[in-house]
Amino acid sequence: MKRLFAITVAVILAQPLSAQTVTRITAEPERVEVTAGQSTPIEIQAIGPDGQPVDAPLRVGAPREGLRVTDGQVTGITAGDYEIFVASVPMDGSTPIQLRIPVTVGWPAVDRVVVTSEEGRLFEGGRLLHRVAAEHADGSHRPYPDITWSSSNETVATVDPFGNVRGIGSGSVTITASVEGVPGTMMHRVEASNVTRLELSGGQLQLRTGDVQSMEVAAFDAQGRRIDHVPVSWSYLYQPDDSIRAPAGPAQIEDGRMVADVPGVYTAIASTGDARTEFSFRVVSRNSVRTLDVIGQGRESRVFTTDLWIWEGVDGRDYALTGSKFGDGVSMVWDVTDPSNIIKTDSIHVDARTTNDVKASPNGRYGAISREGASNRRNGVVILDLADPAHPRVASTFEGNGVTGGVHNMYATEDYLFALAGGDKYVIIDVRDVDNPRYVSEYNHPNSRVHDVWVHDGLAYSAEWETGIVVVDVGNGRWGGSIEKPVFVTSFPLTTGSTHAVFPYYQESTGRLLLIVGDERVQRNGLAWEGSGPDHRQQYDPETGKGGYPRATSGYTQIVDFTDPMNPVQLARYEVSEYGTHNMWVENDVLYQAYYEGGVRMVDISGDLMGNLYTQGRELSVFKAFDPLGYIPNSAAAWGVMPWKGNIFFADINSGMWAVNMRLTERPVS
Repeated sequence: MKRLFAITVAVILAQPLSAQTVTRITAEPERVEVTAGQSTPIEIQAIGPDGQPVDAPLRVGAPREGLRVTDGQVTGITAGDYEIFVASVPMDGSTPIQLRIPVTVGWPAVDRVVVTSEEGRLFEGGRLLHRVAAEHADGSHRPYPDITWSSSNETVATVDPFGNVRGIGSGSVTITASVEGVPGTMMHRVEASNVTRLELSGGQLQLRTGDVQSMEVAAFDAQGRRIDHVPVSWSYLYQPDDSIRAPAGPAQIEDGRMVADVPGVYTAIASTGDARTEFSFRVVSRNSVRTLDVIGQGRESRVFTTDLWIWEGVDGRDYALTGSKFGDGVSMVWDVTDPSNIIKTDSIHVDARTTNDVKASPNGRYGAISREGASNRRNGVVILDLADPAHPRVASTFEGNGVTGGVHNMYATEDYLFALAGGDKYVIIDVRDVDNPRYVSEYNHPNSRVHDVWVHDGLAYSAEWETGIVVVDVGNGRWGGSIEKPVFVTSFPLTTGSTHAVFPYYQESTGRLLLIVGDERVQRNGLAWEGSGPDHRQQYDPETGKGGYPRATSGYTQIVDFTDPMNPVQLARYEVSEYGTHNMWVENDVLYQAYYEGGVRMVDISGDLMGNLYTQGRELSVFKAFDPLGYIPNSAAAWGVMPWKGNIFFADINSGMWAVNMRLTERPVS
């Protein structure tokens, strides 16, 4: 069965050309087999009417989670069955010629198996969870390995198919985990438990849905002496407040941390052997919903609107830039000083098919527009002089050092611009002289595709699809990096493999650095509702009856504690199952999430976090931009969002830019 994922598409161009007739496309080999982490050559050719190869552009797409096709090589990423999709690019508007190339990606052999266990000693009647890392010869890990567990002496300890080891009697025992015949072992000395009593502390008697209950357990022997390193199992009971039937999975509990999704009375239970303690508490509704008012709209229904960026101009007024997709290189300039009267002050035309990203420096000195699909195939970035913010001047274009392949996203500091280069790396550009931008350095993570980069405290955090988050020292200095010499710090894979956007946020109330990480899946393959097919992004065509459908996306936002970059911890997620995420912002413990057809959504991320914030009632407000005059009428599709001076601005793909406002929480009159 073929695994279907989001597709990475490249266009192979042989040389400048006039219209060429393509009658078929060939591939050698016709079927590809490759091992994950390795590459194999492939030759794809366009064939003309005379049976000879012709110089014609070809669009080559591959599932980015599974494999990569670049420079005549197919590289395996994740084991599975896939297809490479190839299509001609007719110059006369005729139907493209297509070819599908089957690809099988296999895993390399497992070379080593490492068994670890959770903290604690194994006592009679106690339980320890064990985990396995199956490594290949190159050091890479096998995801979700098929593990066979066994115990050398089941009268001492048993192990179930999930790695739970239970102490039965005193003595020594070896636990073995085998993957593809390669064993890994861990030895234990099981002792009789002298724990007679457990004490639970730290719990609150009442809290709200979504608030994390933090509890601690101490173990004591018959003489009242405390015993350390005792493994404790956690569970809970639930009594619903107002329903006869309890909802499924109303809470989560792990290592003394517990969060409830719905109101009711909960009892947390901690146990080890024959000792047990419990604590009951009430959970009430969070009641966090806030009224949202629509303040204004800057309608744009002629092209798809992409990202936005707002800044305070040197004249003291507030401005915004918005980009466009398939808009022939147009970006809009808006005066948003009065959000109820958003005024388009100018438009900027550059040589591009899409101006996906727009940025302005923190001090409002310069701006930048990314370019994709330039007519001369030298894309790069356009640097703007914002001395007259209502009418920016095109100061220069930077096209070197790999950015010719297309710039999808950027990040702007006061002096430097980080520009993605063909989705392969990011290039750092010195823009202190806007008329003469200068290459400084770059970072290209091995065997990885990059989609987004954000800089915080001298560290660059990049979102790199199946690689996850990559952290690079670009001036922090702790790891020896500088703007001239970026130094790799660490990487952290996320569970979905669709890491698309990242936003670092320092949470003052807890002293933690949180990474807000968004997936992007512009498809719903494998789900019951898969969308309306490939025409859903187009305007309605009355002649063909195609187009005019809302988007179909999936994916969610993940929240990671990155205070210690060497030991990141996945805390929580925000998942609205019917929609998919895009760009986000965080300010004052509020997550502002552009959620494509799910609209723009505001979420409370204050305090400790655990579980799915959506099911816990942490949503504050939601707004979907239904515009009957939109590019696709009444089809909400939020792309990017940015809070600014008390209001919330966001770009909607089909209807331009909007300003909304969440009312302050109304207090009851005493």
